[in-house]
Amino acid sequence: MAKKILYVVLDGLGDRPIPDLGNETPLEAADTPGLDSLAAKGICGVVYPVGKGIAPESDIAVISILGYDPHKYYTGRGPLEAHAVGVEVRDGDLVYRANFATANEKMEIMDRRAGRNLTTEEATALSREINKKVKLTTHPATFVFKNTIEHRAVLVIRSKERPLSGQVGNTDPAYGREGMLGVALRTYDKKVQKCVPLEGATDPEGARIAADLTNEFTEKSHKVLNESAVNKKRAAKGSLPANIILNRDAGDGLPKFPSMMERYGMKFGCVVEMPVERGIALLTGMQPIEIPVSSESLEARYTTVVSEVLKNLPNFDGIYVHIKGPDVPGHDGDYKLKKEIIEKIDRFFIKPVVAGIDSRQTVIIVTADHSTPCLMKVHSDDPVPILVSGGPIQADSVKEFSEKACPKGELGEMVGQDIMPTVVNRLRSQ
Repeated sequence: MAKKILYVVLDGLGDRPIPDLGNETPLEAADTPGLDSLAAKGICGVVYPVGKGIAPESDIAVISILGYDPHKYYTGRGPLEAHAVGVEVRDGDLVYRANFATANEKMEIMDRRAGRNLTTEEATALSREINKKVKLTTHPATFVFKNTIEHRAVLVIRSKERPLSGQVGNTDPAYGREGMLGVALRTYDKKVQKCVPLEGATDPEGARIAADLTNEFTEKSHKVLNESAVNKKRAAKGSLPANIILNRDAGDGLPKFPSMMERYGMKFGCVVEMPVERGIALLTGMQPIEIPVSSESLEARYTTVVSEVLKNLPNFDGIYVHIKGPDVPGHDGDYKLKKEIIEKIDRFFIKPVVAGIDSRQTVIIVTADHSTPCLMKVHSDDPVPILVSGGPIQADSVKEFSEKACPKGELGEMVGQDIMPTVVNRLRSQ
């Protein structure tokens, strides 16, 4: 078996043909000699991250592509993100992933991310006001609200009397729930939703109280945010106010994953950018490799990631690298920027990291956690390309890494949770 695995996930990489790109996807239109070389030397296929017909959120997709069944282990996105940023999560706590967003006087959402320009300083000040001024009184309870990165945040509500149930709906209308799984909706009502217990909740009373507290928090925090000096300053300079909190993907406890070491006999490190990926990594026993957060260019950031990966690879059996890059322009519908970011990943991450490793002893996996088609601006249920290259892998006939070429490869169609077992078993049999 090759001694190392480098597992690279490009967030939201997959796409659909775009007329202005000659009916190619951003990946197909991009100049990617590094990725194409890996594909030509390895085996390729396509992956349905969670399963056919599911447009997954990143959390359940990442859980799946690491080899865990999200239907079995997933307890909601909220607990994962709260754990990642050091907020305590106890069994029976109600925990949400949250967004600062913009709503008008009719509670219609004008922007789900408050213009995507909320600074950490602004978000921290707004969070401080919410924690100081909002008091929950519909039921005896306390809460902790904490901003994470940009417009993102987490909310933990703790009852003083009984466990709460995470089997409640979202106030964020852009996402639905299929059981405990969060799914992106292609179309949705623009109004902020009332939180309600899910049909068939196993603890109806716990879900009812959880919904009451969520709706109270939404109403009271909206009032505080509308009156905040931070938002008045934003409005004065022409920015959208961050005046509503959208909650989604509730959970009421942390998932209990077997570690990557238990599952594969491998010690993994990880480079992850977003709280949800960090939470999953920590709970699966991966050791985070810290990358300084800065406002540097993508080129500089990818160069730093390469340096840290190469420096740390000798200390691990494998390193998992999750790169956010392509997902954001997918959500914004900016196919030109998505193509440009893919090219930068290839030039400043893929090519130098491949040049710096011993390909005879390291197998590289490259895939995505989901597709974010620019013409849709949301996650879709399309499969994503995958390549496995290096070590003892013998090349198939595919010569480029793209949505069009990879389905012709030896790996064929896969589901996400089969990636790691397939690669590990294949290497061990060589």
